[in-house]
Amino acid sequence: MAVDNKKMVPLESKDQLITTLSKGCKPIEDWRIGTEHEKFIFDAKTHRRLPYEGTPGIRALLEGLQRYDWKPVYEGDHVIALTDDTGASVSLEPGGQFELSGAPLQTIHQTCSETNRHLTQVKEICGEMGAVALGLGFDPQWKREDVSWMPKGRYKIMREYMPKKGTMGLDMMIRTSTVQVNLDFADEADMVRKMRVSFALQPLATALFANSPFKEGKPNGYLSYRSHTWTDTDNDRCGMLDFIFEDGFGFERWVDYMLDVPMYFIYRNGVYNDVSGLSFKDYMAGNLAGWEGKVPTQQDWDDHLTTAFPEVRLKQFIEMRGADGGPWRNICALPAFWVGLLYDGEALNEAEALIKEWSVADIAKMRDDVPMHALNATVNGRKLRDVARDVLKIAKKGLRNRNEANWSGESEEHFLSALEEVVEYGKTHAERLLDQYNGDWNGDLSKLYEEHAY
Repeated sequence: MAVDNKKMVPLESKDQLITTLSKGCKPIEDWRIGTEHEKFIFDAKTHRRLPYEGTPGIRALLEGLQRYDWKPVYEGDHVIALTDDTGASVSLEPGGQFELSGAPLQTIHQTCSETNRHLTQVKEICGEMGAVALGLGFDPQWKREDVSWMPKGRYKIMREYMPKKGTMGLDMMIRTSTVQVNLDFADEADMVRKMRVSFALQPLATALFANSPFKEGKPNGYLSYRSHTWTDTDNDRCGMLDFIFEDGFGFERWVDYMLDVPMYFIYRNGVYNDVSGLSFKDYMAGNLAGWEGKVPTQQDWDDHLTTAFPEVRLKQFIEMRGADGGPWRNICALPAFWVGLLYDGEALNEAEALIKEWSVADIAKMRDDVPMHALNATVNGRKLRDVARDVLKIAKKGLRNRNEANWSGESEEHFLSALEEVVEYGKTHAERLLDQYNGDWNGDLSKLYEEHAY
């Protein structure tokens, strides 16, 4: 991997860190949508998760996709990612969860076309080698020891560190899967508004997209077990961030938070050096144990920004991190939900008004209740199913106001239909799966791979 000399600039003051975040400010006409979605890949016959090597295997899938002009990225002798000319990439989560990080696109129509193209390609290669791809929030069947780890240096460091900080960090790494969307902001004040709305409504998104009711072959008692795993992964870098709602929140306060998040690694000359648990503040001061006299580079800070895992994450854009991986339609529904709420001024005003009476304690309790109860949880005395109805109306209005039609004149609004069905019928995808498990499937989870694979 080529070294970007601009990223090797030394960082010696907090102002440089704040400036890094402020460079994300963009005029409205430059706002884009970046959608990331992960899925599990299973052997079509045994339903086991795929290892890296072998056929079917994750490496074979990465190599097969190169027929579509994807270019390989290597770590040592291992191909661990793919890139293309649009700015999109394919990467691997620790247990082989297969992720598309989409290009920054202008409309949800474009995002959905990108998703359709990628999933069609994955489905074709999987079909050729005897594998299936499945969108769920948590591995429905296999234990930790059944899942192969991908050959990436940063994951080795995290694998050794996670058990020191919580009981479910390894589950998070190798047994969860998510869909995320990354969105822009105009300036610091716009960022603050969007972060607050996003944090307040992230549990609602978790409820709407709940899709992880199974663990090790049977119901686990939750509707979003993926979300539950984050409650005991690593409290130094996960969970609700109350300071988002405090007066004075801005880029500097986020930098202060990140300086308190313990480090994982320093990447140099193709090697991930383990500095897990050490302080980025000490690194800035030239006092990092084993790295005395050295100060971080821009690349180190960029890497460090990726090692905090709250429900919403700030970089030079805002990442929505609350949704389970799910069926094809949900991948397009997530950006529609958040773009509708945040990319139109009228909709953002209405969303702010809706959450105005919610306390931080209200939001935290909602977040705690949602993994088990989804839309049956409450906030400030209201059931989330009713709140969702109001929020989807706001999002729909926001998409209508954007007035981004496709070639046939169709609005972006229709991408919300999957979520409107959840609210109308009162059942999440997780609850529908449980109905099938307890009904037609008669407890036979093998039907999941046959009926819900992409």
